[in-house]
Amino acid sequence: MRASLASSIGVTCAALLALPFVLPDEVPAPRQQLAGSQADTLSGSTRSLPLTPRGAGAPGSDRAARPAGRADLNSPDVEPFSLVGVVWDDPRAVLDGRVQVRTRAADTGRWSPWLDLDAHPADAADPDAAEGRAHGSTAPLWVGASNGVEARVRPAGGGSRSLPAGLRLDLVDPGPDPLRPRSPVPDLELPELTKAGAELQAEAETGTANPYVGPRPRIVLRKGWGADENLKEKGYVYTKTVKAAFVHHSATGNGYSCSQSASVLRSIYRYHVKSSGWRDFGYNFAVDKCGNIYEGRAGGVAKPVMGAHTLGFNTDSTGIAVLGTFGSTNPSDAAVDAVAKLTAWKLGLHGADPQGATYLTSGGSNLYKKGANVRLNVISGHRDGFSTECPGQLLYSRLGDLRWQAGQLQGR
Repeated sequence: MRASLASSIGVTCAALLALPFVLPDEVPAPRQQLAGSQADTLSGSTRSLPLTPRGAGAPGSDRAARPAGRADLNSPDVEPFSLVGVVWDDPRAVLDGRVQVRTRAADTGRWSPWLDLDAHPADAADPDAAEGRAHGSTAPLWVGASNGVEARVRPAGGGSRSLPAGLRLDLVDPGPDPLRPRSPVPDLELPELTKAGAELQAEAETGTANPYVGPRPRIVLRKGWGADENLKEKGYVYTKTVKAAFVHHSATGNGYSCSQSASVLRSIYRYHVKSSGWRDFGYNFAVDKCGNIYEGRAGGVAKPVMGAHTLGFNTDSTGIAVLGTFGSTNPSDAAVDAVAKLTAWKLGLHGADPQGATYLTSGGSNLYKKGANVRLNVISGHRDGFSTECPGQLLYSRLGDLRWQAGQLQGR
């Protein structure tokens, strides 16, 4: 947690900016409390910079509820943050336009080029799911330790279209990494299991022998990456089974090192809960560029936990996000191999063939109306259930090989 933002915040003539605020449950800790053993008790912070687009009225006015035009923000002096995203009130409202940010690195003082945020990520809870109070949001962007930010939102149609109400820029500080022991600890990670070991464990838990469970890969549990369990809603939501796995990219950019993966995950987690308004981390699993696999949404890695990853198809599925953006950048072989290992095990637990097809009932998306019985590959890309760029063309093109590899690991 951080001290309050510096009082000298510049704003361009294109926008009116209220003073930044800290979300009510996040009281910034004094700087002197950040040192020593107390540091590992802190879980980061979220700060919002409200944007009032040009053409909007004062807060509380009728005109303010119908913002139009463009929105700009210039905040040269803010407390450190590492991830940024744009949020608005109504999750059904569409931000039809281009959203860009540039940030100043805390260590060098250099400003980044203008970077695009995905305004249509389509990672979302189903409308009738128990997901708290959802908001509209762009995909978050990992920018590393930064202390200055500028943002610009340009509506499509030359500025003639309205922007969503309640537009704001959220800055996320992931907090410090948890202290890790030198040797594996059971509540921090699950070790690998051979195929025979995974089959025996599955049989012990279900009472049914299944010859097609893949080896269980090493999985870093939530405590291992420092998830603050006080952020999420209490309890878990389960579906009946896992018939399909949807592969995503996080769209958070590729400018992270594997030593920063835990910080990226804590930032996404906080953004999903505090900014997007979901009950927990949206994806069931995450995979970094080094092939490390992480537990995402809580509830048990072997269980059919309902996520918030593929609008319309969160029931009877699992969502796996590869950290990065893969429209024009290739995913690492280590990441693709890790997804194959994870799906061979996870889908095998529920009797699903990675090389096969299945049917899911749509909860409603921009591709399939609610109630439609949709035939999908057991391992599908996000774009197969919703019209989106996710998981990026260069990751999507690897799914065929990934399905084959997962099938081999299951012994098919």
